[in-house]
Amino acid sequence: MSKSLEEVNQSVSTQNKTSVFRKILAFFGPAYLISVGYMDPGNWATDIAGGSQFGYALLWVLLMSNLMALLLQSLSARLGIVTQRDLAQASRETYSKFINYILYFLAEIAIAACDLAEVLGMAIGINLLFGIPLLEGVLITVLDTFLLLFLINKGIRKMEAFIIVLVAIIGFSFIFEMIFAQPEMGKVIYGLIPSIPNESALYIAIGIIGATVMPHNLYLHSSLVQTRKFSRTDSGIKQALKYNFIDSTIALNLAFFVNAAILILAAATFYKNGMYEVAEIQDAHRFLAPLLGTQWAPILFAVALIAAGQSSTITGTLAGQIVMEGYLNLRIQPWVRRIITRLIAIVPAVIVILIYGESVTGKLLILSQVILSLQLGFAIIPLIHFVSDKSKMKGFHISKMTQIAAWIIATIIVSLNARLVYAEISGWLETTNHPLILWVTVVPIAVGFLFLLLYIVFKPFISKVKLHIHNHSPHLMALKFSESEFQHKKNIAISVDFSFADEVALNSAFELGGMEAKYTLIHIVETVGAIVYGKNADDHETTIDEKLLQEYEKMLNEKGFQVETILGFGRPNTVIPEIVNQSDFDILVMGTHGHTGLKDLLFGTTVDKLRHKISIPLLIVKK
Repeated sequence: MSKSLEEVNQSVSTQNKTSVFRKILAFFGPAYLISVGYMDPGNWATDIAGGSQFGYALLWVLLMSNLMALLLQSLSARLGIVTQRDLAQASRETYSKFINYILYFLAEIAIAACDLAEVLGMAIGINLLFGIPLLEGVLITVLDTFLLLFLINKGIRKMEAFIIVLVAIIGFSFIFEMIFAQPEMGKVIYGLIPSIPNESALYIAIGIIGATVMPHNLYLHSSLVQTRKFSRTDSGIKQALKYNFIDSTIALNLAFFVNAAILILAAATFYKNGMYEVAEIQDAHRFLAPLLGTQWAPILFAVALIAAGQSSTITGTLAGQIVMEGYLNLRIQPWVRRIITRLIAIVPAVIVILIYGESVTGKLLILSQVILSLQLGFAIIPLIHFVSDKSKMKGFHISKMTQIAAWIIATIIVSLNARLVYAEISGWLETTNHPLILWVTVVPIAVGFLFLLLYIVFKPFISKVKLHIHNHSPHLMALKFSESEFQHKKNIAISVDFSFADEVALNSAFELGGMEAKYTLIHIVETVGAIVYGKNADDHETTIDEKLLQEYEKMLNEKGFQVETILGFGRPNTVIPEIVNQSDFDILVMGTHGHTGLKDLLFGTTVDKLRHKISIPLLIVKK
């Protein structure tokens, strides 16, 4: 399995820092990329709706959500730091292919909903500040893709600096908004006492939770912490866990300040003046100047909105790349993945705006956050299981008290979501003229997802999770051998990667050497541990690869071939030439996936980098 966000993995060194401050500074950054997801335009819509309808009453929901987020993000960071796996990769190694496809589908829905909110929010900000029509603003957001590509090519530190600048813009904008609004501090404190005024408040509260604790942030954080290079000793891992928790605490409290400021602003302006129906960002912007008596209020509001949309869309698109690569083990060129992610969000936004006009964007933003909340259980529950697993976490599993707190959070979120889904489906059944259609479509889907959730919750408690090697070897070793005339080579090297390409590579090698030749199967482990520690690497992928290579050797020896194996560690285009040039091979045989044209652009190639480094003939065979 490839490294998470391979282009920036372990690209920031935290070692050899001369002071504690420099060590802390080296680890700071990932949580700020996470924090922007907690202050994206989807949050603005739910916060404005909550503040205008219920005043300060739902402030406690923001505080509770922030505490939930802090615990869950620290668990996500722990998973990435200790296992060197992001949440998607860990799921792929644990669950069956069928379950993983469903989890991938749900994760993509969550990312699409999140990206939809970010696209709409940024387009609204552009519209409010520059007067550009909303539809054109949505199309302009495609340019974010190229900005992200530029930033990530400059290194993760440059991207983190850019995001921190945007966060600072948002923060300073709302400091001034608070000065203009002059909220009643007594009511602000009273709003921290839990209460749910009515069913509408529950819908908004669930939207706030969905907007705050975001599933894509759990995938993202477990990957971004892997951009730091540190000592893999127990003390090094403990240090990384400590500094990343400090990073998360500071960054998420900044996000809480922004969310609270938006809700307080709505309460101090709209709710206070009896304007309970203000839920649209555009309406909020329009009423700020007359209510607060300054033209700077709407300008700062729009600037902060653009900054929020720009920053959160960058991190959302990165999460899309992590989810696709992690669940499907499918690595395509980052710019292609980012364009796909952006189009998935832009197309629905354009269609809705064309059909219903610009007036429904606020409702669409809140709906996107409720969808996010509904996906949360399918990300949180696997995460809790993984970080509680002693074998996966190698002694860094979470304590019983932390497990209890995490399960309480998961129960609260899942219970609120279940109530919301039940209420919504019941309402549809009562109002529709064709209830049978709902009974054969919506109801079975809801029940199916309920059973999936129960399966994910209870399976680890009932039976020990088996180690699946299907995720590494899709053809399950069922190689088919062709009969043909043999040309004789004495010593043949064959590069294998446990994919469908192995079959044609092996058959081509056997045609060259027959039963008399000696065959050496070469496989390279490409994990971070393999690159750093070489043959001393002791991670999941090394164990699996070694087992698969042994099975190849045993199977082929039983068929009468003389087969040996070599397990290398590092980058294939570097390690394979080293192995080949140090041995007495007559030829190297490699299978490819037959990529041409667009596929070659998407997947790239190892062959071109390797062919000029070896001193023997190279036979490339296509599947």
